[in-house]
Amino acid sequence: MGIERVLQTTESKSVIIIRLLVGWVFLSEGIQKFLFSDALGVGRFTRIGIPAPEIMAPFVGVVEILCGSLILAGLLVRMACVPLLASISVAILSTKIPILVGGSLWIFNAPKPPYGVWPMLHEARTDLSMLLGLIFLLIVGAGGMSCDAVLAARGSNSPRPR
Repeated sequence: MGIERVLQTTESKSVIIIRLLVGWVFLSEGIQKFLFSDALGVGRFTRIGIPAPEIMAPFVGVVEILCGSLILAGLLVRMACVPLLASISVAILSTKIPILVGGSLWIFNAPKPPYGVWPMLHEARTDLSMLLGLIFLLIVGAGGMSCDAVLAARGSNSPRPR
């Protein structure tokens, strides 16, 4: 897949609404992993059973800040979605599925009860929304009001090497 395919978008300018939603949530959550390390960063990663939490929490925080910013800017949106899809998938596996099954799952520890479908769906509402938003952006691209659209237009107007 060439860079043209990564930048290409035929979707309307209204895609910016989804980009703002998804980008802002990831950017703010990444920053909070550093601001509130015990509650949302290293401390949380330790409590839920993420291996090497002192490395993984800052790493995930940086990924969320960087990729969330790229999505907000509409720059390399499809590429920025890929690491965030990995991050949100691990979040669902490590924190929401243990709530569903009522306890620990593999190396991950569920928080205190209640457990079951409804508590899991309540806790997972943002994660599932971000997962769907990322999949949407991966499919349609950044939309008309984006750096990707500007770069794609410039690329299509430049002479091609033979």
